[in-house]
Amino acid sequence: QIAGEEEVTIFDKIVAKEIPADVIYEDDLALAFRDINATAKVHFLVIPKDRQGLTGISKSEEKHKELLGHLMITAAKVAEQENLSDGYRIVINEGKFGCQSVYHLHIHVIGGEQLGWPPTGIKEEASS
Repeated sequence: QIAGEEEVTIFDKIVAKEIPADVIYEDDLALAFRDINATAKVHFLVIPKDRQGLTGISKSEEKHKELLGHLMITAAKVAEQENLSDGYRIVINEGKFGCQSVYHLHIHVIGGEQLGWPPTGIKEEASS
């Protein structure tokens, strides 16, 4: 499941306002909205409004530097807006083994409670 540059993702539809989302921040380059499958008290996503070919972080190139920086600054700004002053986690899932489910670059910001370490979801090898 990999979206091509021209394939429309669910996030493209959210940006286009074709499907609803609980949007908590928007500017010319980025959109932040609450994750419908929240893993903590606060869990939102930050996405580029124009993917620019960024189906995942592995597709990033030198030309994406400004956009990637803007997305990180946006994540921090919205985290502050969401009162995450005690801390939060930023996650970018990449590819099949990274559990990426939507092939439109997105940053998860997770917090609002004490998070564990290491992050959960690591599949242990079956013992023989």
